[in-house]
Amino acid sequence: VKQRMEVRPAAQGRAAAGRVALLVVLLPVCCRAAPERIRYAIAEELGRGSLVGPLARDLGLSPADLPARKLRIVSGDEKQYFTLGEDKTNLRVNQRIDREEICGAASPCVLSLEAVVENPFNVFHVSVTIQDINDNAPQFDREFVAIEMIESTPPGARFPLGSGRDPDIGVNSLQNYQLHPNPLFSLVVRESPDGTKHAELVLEKSLDREKQRNHHLVLTALDGGDPVRSGTAQIKINITDANDNPPVFTKEIYKVRLVENLPEGSLAFQVKATDGDEGTNAEITYSFSDISNRARQLFTLDSRTGDVKIRGPLDYEEGKYYEASVEGKDGGGLTAHAKVHIDIIDVNDNAPTLSLLPILNPIPEDSFPSTVVAVINVRDRDSGDNGEVSCNIDGHLPFRLEPSSENTYKVVLASALDREKVSAYNITITARDRGSPALWSRASLVLEVSDVNDNAPVFEEAAYSAYVAENNAAGAEVVRVRARDADAGANGRVSYWLAGGSAGAAASVSVEARSGAVYAQRSFDYEQCREFAVAVRAQDGGAPARSSTATVRVFVLDRNDNAPRVLWPAAGAAAGAGAGASPSASPFEVVPRSAEAGYLVAKVVAVDADAGRNAWLSYELVQAAEPALFRVGLHSGEVRTARAVSERDAAKQRLVAVVKDHGQPALSATATLHVVLAESLQEALPELSERAAGADSAAELQFYLVLALALLSALFLLSVALAVLARVRRA
Repeated sequence: VKQRMEVRPAAQGRAAAGRVALLVVLLPVCCRAAPERIRYAIAEELGRGSLVGPLARDLGLSPADLPARKLRIVSGDEKQYFTLGEDKTNLRVNQRIDREEICGAASPCVLSLEAVVENPFNVFHVSVTIQDINDNAPQFDREFVAIEMIESTPPGARFPLGSGRDPDIGVNSLQNYQLHPNPLFSLVVRESPDGTKHAELVLEKSLDREKQRNHHLVLTALDGGDPVRSGTAQIKINITDANDNPPVFTKEIYKVRLVENLPEGSLAFQVKATDGDEGTNAEITYSFSDISNRARQLFTLDSRTGDVKIRGPLDYEEGKYYEASVEGKDGGGLTAHAKVHIDIIDVNDNAPTLSLLPILNPIPEDSFPSTVVAVINVRDRDSGDNGEVSCNIDGHLPFRLEPSSENTYKVVLASALDREKVSAYNITITARDRGSPALWSRASLVLEVSDVNDNAPVFEEAAYSAYVAENNAAGAEVVRVRARDADAGANGRVSYWLAGGSAGAAASVSVEARSGAVYAQRSFDYEQCREFAVAVRAQDGGAPARSSTATVRVFVLDRNDNAPRVLWPAAGAAAGAGAGASPSASPFEVVPRSAEAGYLVAKVVAVDADAGRNAWLSYELVQAAEPALFRVGLHSGEVRTARAVSERDAAKQRLVAVVKDHGQPALSATATLHVVLAESLQEALPELSERAAGADSAAELQFYLVLALALLSALFLLSVALAVLARVRRA
């Protein structure tokens, strides 16, 4: 527990310095201050910026700790009398402090405030005692006092002179009265139970009006300050003829209790005096003989009836007690005096006041329960039950109030926060007193919830399917994936990456990091790869980052990009609608002349690498020497005789069949079949030899054409090279 001591200014003189030194030595030995209470003492009227005390040091904070601990002060007063210096370490005076204005006659005069530190959070209660200085001289309510005395007044009679006023307290307040020396009069000082000193004039010798009608005296009020201050009042005494019976009040002291906030003009109370004389000597007039300026502004006295009425607003918080002296004077000049003690009764006319100091705004959504959000200072100027205040948070919010001290509460987190559900809270605190009827006031705090990366991106679909026709252009968009992140800012900013997939899939597609668009990296071939899958990862920008993965399955759609290929008989294929091919080594089929209709000559076998309708094949004869002799099966490719072979039919028959797929546009290939009509193989041999010779001649012609083309190309290239060489040599 760190020990605290009061700090007193060194300018109080040697005696005060000695007392402070003694206090410094004895205080740590005889007592230990509460760890949450720090006390300072300063003189009133210090200039702005004057040092009150080393607050940071007394809290145990080093200069290196200050930025993280965020030292602040909170005051519930309307005026901010104190502030932290620019160095944020010392408590200093912020504005003029007048002890008499703040506390009046109350002693001690203490101003309270709270020092708030964070990391960890704590509240320290600081009290500053305002010490009185002798900055006010005593003053009389009336500078001129007129007293009428009957010449028959016996010696020893006393006449109240009223009392001086000094707002200072202690030794600086009014201590004594002095009267200018006079052989007929002396001065007696009386002290009332509340410590107020009153001066009374005492008649020492008999008066003789015929010798001297008037006497002039000077009354001086002195305080006990250093240096001494004083105030004076002039006393004029008029000597009148005898009047046997002085007035007599019904009470020596009138004790009155008044409720504050009585309307102006209301009858507060009545004083009453009687006189045994008759005529004008029995006519009594009333007046205040001793009353403070503040009380004179609040009460008025009817000089004839003695009725005291309200003339100004009564406020318990401004003044709880008033005292006055009432004088009753008859027509002959005799007087009587009575005291009036007025107690003001408090009513609940002040609503509580709230001061809010935010500590953590915005608050991270992952803050733990019991985290301090704000500090509230509550004040109610009323007293008793009217000044007892309770606070609560309106509505069902994840916050609660915890009392920190008599007038201070902490707003702490009661349960976990989720920014994605509620991003801001409007916290309304209601302070209600226990008066009847109760008064209340509210203060609001808008608390923002800051985001933390507690949500991973979520794809709109767990798996995406894309359908792409083969032979697509490289760079074409395949599909677009999208993921949403409930977080905000960088925590909710999603980027996309490839995270693997089936063999070769990663090289086939790419993903744009910002939009999630998946693009083809190459042209797809249905015949090589019909489908593949890749994994796309969505990752946010938080630290640490969160991610999720979705599967993108790409299906390649077939296009009619493959013409049918004839497996038998061997033939050249043609690409394009209706394109034919010339036979290169067309086979021969021998058909006996005795063949009947439906005789199987051969079967054209073809395949198509495409799928679906693009691979559905149909067969058709497009060329035949005897069109009516042969037919081909539309779907089977079987070549059969359409009728019986006759002797009139040519011995050699050349058939050309076209094979078509059903794509759009359709692709086709042709097959050439040579048929020899003979009863036996020996009969067909001459025809076969002639056909082979024709084939050899065509092959030899093709060879010479190719050789000639090659020679021409070589000569052309040589000419170009020689021309370039000649140009280079000239250059």
